[in-house]
Parts: sequence; structure tokens; C-alpha cells
Amino acid sequence: MLSTLAATAVLFSSLSLVNGQTFTDCNPTAKTCPADEGYGKGNTIFTDFTKGASDNWEIADGTTLTYGTSGAEFNIKTSTDAPTVSSDKYIMFGQVDVFLKASPGTGIVSSFILESDDLDEIDWEWLGSTDSSVESNFFGKGNTTTYDRAIYHKVATPIETWHNYSITWTAAYTKWYIDGTLMRTLNYGDALALNGKNYPQTPMKIKMGSWVGCASAAAAAAAATKGTCEWAGGPATFGTTTWTMLVANVTINDFGCGGKYTYSDMTGSWQSIKSSGTCDGSSDSGSSVTSSAATKSTSGAVLAQTSAGNSTAKTTMSTATASGSTTKTTGSSSTTNSPSQVTTSDGNPTSKSKYGVIDLAVIVLGLGLGYLVM
Repeated sequence: MLSTLAATAVLFSSLSLVNGQTFTDCNPTAKTCPADEGYGKGNTIFTDFTKGASDNWEIADGTTLTYGTSGAEFNIKTSTDAPTVSSDKYIMFGQVDVFLKASPGTGIVSSFILESDDLDEIDWEWLGSTDSSVESNFFGKGNTTTYDRAIYHKVATPIETWHNYSITWTAAYTKWYIDGTLMRTLNYGDALALNGKNYPQTPMKIKMGSWVGCASAAAAAAAATKGTCEWAGGPATFGTTTWTMLVANVTINDFGCGGKYTYSDMTGSWQSIKSSGTCDGSSDSGSSVTSSAATKSTSGAVLAQTSAGNSTAKTTMSTATASGSTTKTTGSSSTTNSPSQVTTSDGNPTSKSKYGVIDLAVIVLGLGLGYLVM
């Protein structure tokens, strides 16, 4: 699903203001597409980037990541850089946590998003021109007819301070957390989600990266890119400075039954998603989902959902555990003097900040030529 950064950069330069996903390799609401491989319920995927590269992540063409004691370094040195990675599998509802520092720099955007093949999307985005807030946003089926879904949340120095950003996503609601504190709730039937029609509800990959929201003064003046440049804070500057987003770790919990997630029809509804995996020892071939508070799938259910805060994964910079589940921890070399992270009572990690800073459109257009989340 990831495309070359060069192509993404070209696409991105033509975008205006806030765009949701604008590209997909195969849209299941338009034609039959390959199934999406899922992690499955009970498998906590914890990636500790302070230990190096991980095979849990696919690196976009043209992306070169470096790793240090603070984790993965997404570096931008030129106007066409857009370092981006995506998870190697999908989740069908779930909880995702990322411990990061956003990139500084006017015109530079840091992104962490969930994105599906039919252009559903859930976002966290940071502007390098503003060290006091983070944006939450969502898109359904690539709908960009309006740009009224973004909300800006106050957060203490997200560029200079480590914070844990979480997304809990179910059929009933999506919740955004910062350091374990609930910041926003989107319900399936909310008017903003068009009573469910615009609610993100199909298998998602996790994508993250940084990109150039405004490449130059010329872009800021051009009609096609003026809006995006204004949103990004103005033109970026390049030369001797490297703009860096830092990601220490990511924790992924799939609420679905795993195996292969397929679209049984072209509606793009969560009810149409089937799984070849199993939950609680039962195979799932139906197309229904249990209630958001349930932890056991019903007969014929394809998904086993859990409610916000029910993830039992305890993440630190070096280990992760999940009661009754399998935990996969990746990252190569061990390090010391790394950022620290603890888990709150609701299951969302909280950060203790001590260290300095941190396809497109993760991100750019979508991380793979795929989407511009802003």
C-alpha cells in the first residue's frame, strides 16, 4: 500500500488544505480486493524502537530511518522528504498507543494515523509551528466534502516533551487519549459522523511519519497549496537543520479475530467484514460484531470487541505484557538512558518526560501515496 516518496511528494504538493485519504491500492467498496491480514485478538504487538528496527513495520520507498536511544528518528532535510512506515498487518477495531515527540519546524507535520483500504481514517497530527497542541481528526470513505471534523487539543510542549497518544476504536465509538486522559469521543451515530455513514469502521493499518506541509514561499502563494500552507503555519526552511520526529514505542491491540479480514460486500460497513481467524476457540465466519463491552464473540461473530481502557497491555520502554494474551516485543539492540513510560489504571500508558525533542500526509496523502491527513 505504500508508494514511493517521490510520487507522494508530487501528490502532496498539489493538495489543498486538509485532505483525508486520497489514494488506495484497491478500494473494496468499488471492486473485489485482496484480504487484509489481521493480528487478531489477544496478540499485543509492542515495538520498542529504542532497540532498533522492527519487522513489524513496512518502510515506504525512499524512507531511511535512523535509530538512537530515543527510538526511531523520522528525519526531514529537504522539501521532498516524507519518511513513513506502516504496520505489517491490520486491526479490526482495537487500541493503539504511541510514545513520541513531534517534529519541530514551521511547515513540518508529524502524523500517526489508522487507515483502511476504503479510505476510512483516524488521525493524530502535530504542527511543527505549534508546540502547544495536537489535532485529532477522522475521515469516512475518503469524504472530504467538509473540513469540520478536526479538533485541536492543548498539550504541554509536544515537541519538547514525551507524551503517550492513544486511540481506542470500536464499532460504537472512537476515543482519543493523551497520557491516559480522555480528550475526545466520537460516537458511531454522531451527526459529525453522518449518523454512522462517515464513521471509520473497516480494517485499518497503523501508519506514522512526518512530511512537509508547506515547501516554499511559492507554495504559500499558489492557489492550489495556499490553504495547506496556512494550516501548516507557513513555509518550511531547509539547509543545515534536520527536522526530526521521534517515536520511542508503539503498542497495537487488535479487537478482531484476526486471520484474514475480508469485505463480504461493497457497503464498507463493519457488519460486512468477515474474519478467517478465531476468538475464544471458535471460528468466525459470520459478519456480525459483538457489543463494544463484550470480550467474547457470539455465535457466528467475526469480531470480538472490547471497550476503552480494557486493553491489559502494560507497556514500558523495554517490555510489554498482556493478561491472557500473547505479547510480541520487537526491536534489536538494547539501550539504556531511554525515555520512561508507565501505564495508568485505564490501560493507557502515561509518559514521564525527561528527554529532548523530537507519506505523507502520513502520511502525505496518505502514507503511501496514500493520504494526507491533516
